[in-house]
Amino acid sequence: MWWTRRLLVTLSVVLAALAAALVTAPGVQAHEERPVTFPDGSGSVPTLRTGEPDLLVCKTDRADFDRRISGFPAALKARNLALFERCARGGHRHLQQAVDAVDRPGMTIAVLPGLYEEEPSQPPPSGACASLDAPRSALGYQILSYEQQKRCPHNQNLVAILGKKNLQIEGTGASRLDVVLDARYTKLNALRADRSDGIYFRNFTAQRTTFNSLYVLAADGFVIDDVLTRWNDEYGFLTFASDHGLYKNCESYGNGDSGIYPGSASDINNGRGYEVPRYSIEITGCRSHHNMVGYSGTAGDSVWVHDNEFDHNMGGASMDSAFPGHPGLPQNHARFERNLIHDNNQNYYRYVADGTCAKPPVERGYEQGVVCPQISMPPGTGVITAGGNWNLYENNWVYGHQRAAFFLSAVPAFIRGESAWGKQTDTSHHNRYAGNHLGVDRSGASRPNRTDVWWDGQGGGNCWQADTGASTPGALPECGARWGEVSGNTDRLVGEPAKLAHLLVCADYDVQARRLPAGCDWYGARGVQRVETQLALACAAVLALVGGALWWRRLRGSRLAGAATLTGLLGLVLDVAGSHLGLTSGFVPALALLLIGAWWTALGLALLPVRPAFAWTTLALGGLTLLDAFDKAVLMIPWIPLSPAWMRGLLAVVWVLWAVVASARPSDGPAAARDDGAPAPAAPSAEVTG
Repeated sequence: MWWTRRLLVTLSVVLAALAAALVTAPGVQAHEERPVTFPDGSGSVPTLRTGEPDLLVCKTDRADFDRRISGFPAALKARNLALFERCARGGHRHLQQAVDAVDRPGMTIAVLPGLYEEEPSQPPPSGACASLDAPRSALGYQILSYEQQKRCPHNQNLVAILGKKNLQIEGTGASRLDVVLDARYTKLNALRADRSDGIYFRNFTAQRTTFNSLYVLAADGFVIDDVLTRWNDEYGFLTFASDHGLYKNCESYGNGDSGIYPGSASDINNGRGYEVPRYSIEITGCRSHHNMVGYSGTAGDSVWVHDNEFDHNMGGASMDSAFPGHPGLPQNHARFERNLIHDNNQNYYRYVADGTCAKPPVERGYEQGVVCPQISMPPGTGVITAGGNWNLYENNWVYGHQRAAFFLSAVPAFIRGESAWGKQTDTSHHNRYAGNHLGVDRSGASRPNRTDVWWDGQGGGNCWQADTGASTPGALPECGARWGEVSGNTDRLVGEPAKLAHLLVCADYDVQARRLPAGCDWYGARGVQRVETQLALACAAVLALVGGALWWRRLRGSRLAGAATLTGLLGLVLDVAGSHLGLTSGFVPALALLLIGAWWTALGLALLPVRPAFAWTTLALGGLTLLDAFDKAVLMIPWIPLSPAWMRGLLAVVWVLWAVVASARPSDGPAAARDDGAPAPAAPSAEVTG
């Protein structure tokens, strides 16, 4: 019935507010940009031009230049010497000067080896540019219109490329470290290309900004080729609302958010299944390491990510539908294949805790390995998908993670500012994880992940390969040989309650306020400090107290009830111990549920002769608990919109209240039931019970 569906959706939205934890706290720190639309898609990926450059950029210190090229191969050294002579006669001393001199599409700027600090662009805004009327982001910078960027290009950018078409900028050195563009933490962006279709960047380094090293916005056609970015508050490479893009042979490290961020890639495949005609952005041959996360993309739609390496970050790669203001939500159609995603176990939250990240960026020590994480995320994770659809993860090597290889959770639409009922459960569907090499490196050596899969349980059409190791839940829908084939498919409206509570606690993070949530193991909580252990301990204490009182007051004459109560206590102890040790997968959680379910089932049977209504409630609770154990460890039950854990939890609240009342009422004797099921004899009239 339609009203049943509406009720369940309403319930899911309320419960999913817990999941908002993953996104609401970091939401104030997300990338914010002026309203922008996707290109019309009529462009193409530009190709490298190899002719002589139109414009040259060099410095005037000949001795420094000779030193920089001294080790070059002979042919490359000769070319640079010839270019230097030409540049000395009629070239530019700053890259921005050369960009300003571009007067037609299709020009090439060659930048000779040297350090480019763009001194004319460094001073803070003055005059009219110091008082622009523009909204401010949560981080304090102004969100400028394109016209304001044109009028005041260096308010936020060291080098601004605005509206130039088919421009190529390349370093002429032997490696990308020979040409360095350095913002010295005085600008949001080292290099910004805005509405510049066909832009091509090659063979240089950009570094040290308060946001991004290289930023491409609203471009139909771009290439980032053999470029290094490093030491930024937020991103190394950020491309946004763009199409026909290619990253290749790039590198990024030392960034507080991600090294590579193809956010709001053109949403060309929305509404399709796995088969698509093309991808909007391709990323290949890149390495992103020692960042908060190697790759990320809010609305990272139609991105083909293959043959890269994401390693030694806090997280390998992530994509999400978590932040409003990003066109193309919800995220869809990323394809990851043949990537090395390994050893992403860094934990940079210590630099927030000790105050390092509260210092000005220039004093934080980024160059010595400091990273200031900008959002909440689970360290030790390979690939994180927070609200994405139709994503393919195939033939990747994912190994050496201390938390999980794959992490999947849903994000309700109201988080991104959409209130329509039909959209609230529109994420976390049709994500396929198949044919990956889990827990082994390319040589075949064992490099296990602690857990191969962490999934909140929400969504439909998701599937995993049959050879996954430890996972939570313990049983997963299995991928068939062909795209779209799923064995044991589920379609749940909301995730597991304990996992949502965990996300709620972990999300209360704020790098600026130095707030690290207590109770979350992402930030170092262990044992009884963890919210899961605290919840397990609290529930166990209540159930043990109430169950023990019920047995003593009503059932201590029944050997069945006594054995059941001991079984239940053992299950509660196992549940707490498993949580304390971080055993979220495997036989311990399932065995704990099995023992607790057996306790309630036997207790219900013992209660049947004397309190049939309460007995049937207890039997139902036992059945739901056993079903929950089956659901988590053997097979996720299809066709049900909510996990048995939700029904079990709600019924357990009723049961506890009922058991308290039953235990508190005056009894008819020392025991309310015997082993044969008959009522126990009445107590002597002189005995007083309370």
